[in-house]
Amino acid sequence: MRYASITDRLQNLGSEKWAIHAEARRMKAEGKPIIELTIGEPDVPPDPMLLAEAVRAMHAGRYRYSNGRGEPSIVDALVRKYSKRRNDVTTANVLCFPGTQTALFAVMLGLVEAGDAVLVGDPLYATYEGVIRSTGAERIAVPLRPENGFHMKAADLEAAITPQCRVLLLNTPHNPTGAVLSADEIAEIGAVCRKHDLWIVCDEVYEQLVFGATFASPFDNPDLAERTIVVSSISKSHAAPGFRSGWAIGPADFCTRLLSVSETMLFGGQPFIADMTAYALDNPIATAATMRETYKARAARFVAALSRAPGLVPLPPEAGMFIVVDVAETGMSGEDFAWALLREELVAVMPGSSFGDEAEDYIRLSLTVPDAHIDEACRRITALAARSASPKERRA
Repeated sequence: MRYASITDRLQNLGSEKWAIHAEARRMKAEGKPIIELTIGEPDVPPDPMLLAEAVRAMHAGRYRYSNGRGEPSIVDALVRKYSKRRNDVTTANVLCFPGTQTALFAVMLGLVEAGDAVLVGDPLYATYEGVIRSTGAERIAVPLRPENGFHMKAADLEAAITPQCRVLLLNTPHNPTGAVLSADEIAEIGAVCRKHDLWIVCDEVYEQLVFGATFASPFDNPDLAERTIVVSSISKSHAAPGFRSGWAIGPADFCTRLLSVSETMLFGGQPFIADMTAYALDNPIATAATMRETYKARAARFVAALSRAPGLVPLPPEAGMFIVVDVAETGMSGEDFAWALLREELVAVMPGSSFGDEAEDYIRLSLTVPDAHIDEACRRITALAARSASPKERRA
């Protein structure tokens, strides 16, 4: 039997990247005491008022068909949110989707195709390559170097551009590293994008989880407005990943063109979730602030413990719910270290190889577990590192 070429392009770019997570869940189901540090699932529940609003909306009959752009409640709330950042935002600039992942898929489908190329920083979020390859376009890596704090540099972007490039997929705050680009860095990157007539698709899902730096976006830069599309959701900011409520904000002409793509895929979301999301966007909800302080403290806890471990170099994040650790001095790759850690110490982490070639020497740890689990995980990680490190490292 024959299959469409998309199935070949996406082979090994889906759940295969989460193989350690799946194995950890299997072992946990067997009763093994796994400490799970793999996925970015908030460990706090959504605010009770959000759940109450969803229930209220369902009882009010808000479970019927919607429309392709999004329910008026959420569209209007998004206009209010983004109008605080730029004063020319209208309903024509908004499209709603079930989560950031779907928004990214649709946006890329509307911008590139076979023969085109998309630039993206490496390390990169694990699903980005699949999103790009699904369109038939090629992924071109822009190295994010640890000596630069994993911040994308305009010179590195310029050096990576080919005539086929159409889009820069930007992620700030960044997953997996937690890097936060400054307004000046974005302006320099944007100048390169203007020079080469590139779209900028900016994933800003961690916007409200910045620890100390100032959040900046190409969307807020008037010189970049006509070429910038923002994707985001309430999954991280409001601890509501299972509700699948996201959006894309971009130029009106782009949104008009993409609307038929969105309607072909989805033809609308759930009105009661739209109402809940509108409530989340319009009201002062403390969830993000609570998580921000908690994750900042947990990152510091990891740094303090793992900095003393032989062969490990934890790199403090500037935002988000993860920390990356360089394990190269143990003599193991991130992939080998992660599998050994699961099998020998019952700690599940993500190998850096799931996030691109530049992250092969790293592991990524989630900050979404209690302090007691972090302390025990650090003890087990240190034990593996001590067994793996060279004699020189063990003496240090």
